[in-house]
Amino acid sequence: MQHMLAELAAFGLAVGFSPLHIALLLLLLLGPNPLRRGCWFVAGWLLTTAGAVALLLTVGHGLVLTMAKGSGHRTGLDLLAAGALLGLGLKELLTREEEGTPPGWTDKLERFCAMPLPLLLGVSAAIELASPDDLFLLAKTAGSLLEAGLGRGAEVLGAAVFSLVSGLLLLVPLLALLLLGAERVQPLLRSGKQWLFARGDLLVGLVSIGLAAYLGWQGIEGLQLGLGA
Repeated sequence: MQHMLAELAAFGLAVGFSPLHIALLLLLLLGPNPLRRGCWFVAGWLLTTAGAVALLLTVGHGLVLTMAKGSGHRTGLDLLAAGALLGLGLKELLTREEEGTPPGWTDKLERFCAMPLPLLLGVSAAIELASPDDLFLLAKTAGSLLEAGLGRGAEVLGAAVFSLVSGLLLLVPLLALLLLGAERVQPLLRSGKQWLFARGDLLVGLVSIGLAAYLGWQGIEGLQLGLGA
């Protein structure tokens, strides 16, 4: 159980470390109606993440997938996820802009912020679910819950915990603004936005490669177990 919770936390933080979504939230909190728009944005993220894991769990139960270490489904998912994350990490590191130059995706954020809130939430959810690395991590999360053989109630609770962990990096600035007020927090948000623009690609690359190494190791162990069975 402790191993499963540690995996859920690691996968949740990896999914939540989305520079585009974090930067978009910071811009919303620096714009008009920051609390209302920020709360809806974070709520949309949490619901999208929890809903995606719940859907994957439902599909997994329907297909009676075996997720024990060494099984074909588990090993294949580990190796595919490792390959996808390694590719993402190398891409982020090799195509980084020069130091001090904001990444290309920052140009789109102002247009996102100007969208009506329902459209903004829909685009945010689509970007999250269209990301191959996020989909693999969501599938790994569902696989860990399936492997544990929990009851449906415990699986729903696990999906909710994963969703909450995935939203921590979004909840922190939102709660800071709510509790401390705009005058005290917004200068910090501006500094955080500038720091993220300067180093977001580097951090995503390093986190992706670290997770790829872990999942690749898990996949190799699974292959060895499968061959020895």
